[in-house]
Amino acid sequence: MKAMIAAVLLSLSASMSYASEANIEGVWRTVDDKTGYALAHISIEKQANDTYIGTIIEQFPFPGQPLILLCQKCPKPYTDQPIKNLQVFKGLINDVKQPDNYKHGKIIDPLTGKIYGMKAKLSSNGKKLRIRGYIGTSVIGRSQTWLRKE
Repeated sequence: MKAMIAAVLLSLSASMSYASEANIEGVWRTVDDKTGYALAHISIEKQANDTYIGTIIEQFPFPGQPLILLCQKCPKPYTDQPIKNLQVFKGLINDVKQPDNYKHGKIIDPLTGKIYGMKAKLSSNGKKLRIRGYIGTSVIGRSQTWLRKE
């Protein structure tokens, strides 16, 4: 009987730690999918309406290039806004059928000013977030893997 209780408690403990890892809230390091360079740190927060937003809290220049400070090519209301503290994505919701998946977001590329549809998938250990920006359907787009900042 004690062994059964211990097994149940261990199982509950494991599922509770997975649930905390499965949370996308926190700070993530974005990595360019083409160059492998770190681009920024993004803070992801859950809103009162159960959607997630991502805000650039720190940005890094490409080696040998100056840091771009303003979202010059961005549409209104982002036009000429500082990239630091820019809300880079919004509207992302958790897929209740697949808890590690998120969907229906909108993400802006501050370097090009383009806005894309967005979905994301959290790795099983909670340390990687695969972001997909797309036009229309997720087949037409590109992905980045963001790394949880520890």
